[in-house]
Amino acid sequence: MRQSTHVLSIRTSGRGLLEITREIRSWVADQRLTTGLLTVFCKHTSASLLIQENAAREVRSDLEAFFEQIAPEDPARYAHDDEGPDDMPAHLRTALTQVQLSIPVIEGEPALGTWQGIYLFEHRRRPHERQVVLHLLGE
Repeated sequence: MRQSTHVLSIRTSGRGLLEITREIRSWVADQRLTTGLLTVFCKHTSASLLIQENAAREVRSDLEAFFEQIAPEDPARYAHDDEGPDDMPAHLRTALTQVQLSIPVIEGEPALGTWQGIYLFEHRRRPHERQVVLHLLGE
């Protein structure tokens, strides 16, 4: 049994879904493990991770619109606004999604479905440098 770790630095351009599947697949392939378990972990409280359809752009825009409705920027709703009006809505969006994914690795590749991609979901309006930790355990 072997394990490997890596930290991806991802520059976001503001709120939205950013596909990171290619970077993750490339790193997994470089590890030369046939079978295992990949953990993907986002080190932030205002960004999250999703596995979602990667074919139709409308899926991403619909998701972004949905989260805008359930966690809107409204200064009258929240006490926490240390970093601006998008601060608390970003924390709520992260709480409703996830910061960690577990993905089986089969025959040296993440076992994603045909239309599945791995996304970093940036919940803040301004660009950020995000850190995503990869941990692969297997043989």
